[in-house]
Amino acid sequence: MRIDTVFCRRVVKAAALPCIALISFIAGVAFEAGMNRGEGVEAASGHVYQLMIYHTLPGKAPALESIFRDVSKLQARHGLNAVGYWVPGGNDPAWDDTFVYLLDHPSREAAEANWNALHSDPDFEPYFKAAAPLIRQANGNYLVDLVYMQPTEYSALK
Repeated sequence: MRIDTVFCRRVVKAAALPCIALISFIAGVAFEAGMNRGEGVEAASGHVYQLMIYHTLPGKAPALESIFRDVSKLQARHGLNAVGYWVPGGNDPAWDDTFVYLLDHPSREAAEANWNALHSDPDFEPYFKAAAPLIRQANGNYLVDLVYMQPTEYSALK
């Protein structure tokens, strides 16, 4: 039995490119697995930010902004430190009746303690009474989106 050398050369040539591609792929996967051990991104500490989005009745966002201009001083007195306050700028009707702000807290526990202190302060009640009729409600609940967020390890804000 004689092996056709031309046939063998053709088989080796045809298999060479897929074999090189497969070896390169396996090497890349192995390298990536060594570089990325599947660890999740963790926050730098217990530090949190609190995003608040108030949905107002049509045309009432400027009035709510005015109330927050004054209540912000009371919030700061109770450790509720605002990073900033925002109103929509542009022609996006979905955001027309919103007021947004971001608070900076050393921890979730501190945030809750500071909110409790603000809400029990008698000076806060007039602000609450002024703001309540401006905020949309659904099923007796004010439409306020609230989310606590932790900075990632690569975030400029920690």
